[in-house]
Amino acid sequence: MAGSVPPAPEFGEVLPITPSPAVLDFLARRRSASAMSLTAPGPDDVQLADLLRLAARVPDHGKLAPWRFVILRGPAKDAFAEKITALADSQANPAKANAALRKLTRPPVAVAVISRHIPGEIPEWEQRQSASAVCQQMLLAAAAMGWGANWITDWYAYDPRAQAILGLADEERVAGFVYLGTSTEAPQERVRPDAAAITTEWSAI
Repeated sequence: MAGSVPPAPEFGEVLPITPSPAVLDFLARRRSASAMSLTAPGPDDVQLADLLRLAARVPDHGKLAPWRFVILRGPAKDAFAEKITALADSQANPAKANAALRKLTRPPVAVAVISRHIPGEIPEWEQRQSASAVCQQMLLAAAAMGWGANWITDWYAYDPRAQAILGLADEERVAGFVYLGTSTEAPQERVRPDAAAITTEWSAI
């Protein structure tokens, strides 16, 4: 299933910027898989370690690594789902909240990307954006390895009780749950924004 992942470069190694038509073709056709289409098998320990290493190669002002990973799989994921299911009926729309949990319970592997703010010179907003970049990079890496993947934040990413169950500290937030597995159906293209319609070029005039 997974494609071969090169080893990490050595510190200080020269990394030339070169054109890569294959990457452009990949990005032009990238599509998230439905979480409900994801089933076993999911990434094993080695594949998951490679995936997290690639996900962590994102812009990170100050080299703070203002994020961490929480892996949910197997009986532990089942236990987490059971604990937060008890919170679903207290949501504003209990039926919708319970239905959303199926996106958590079906995929074999979930990675919670936890955003954390490290006090100092780097603005909090930049640190939070870096965590979002991790989620996107994980989607790209997972797809390149041949896995179906979906980045979701739902009510249990924001409910303080669910955050406590996940083990978040006070300043931490869930940037996203990235669900991973084998996609049982090929995703179809969806409507995309017209980039030209939302682009302007600044002028001093």
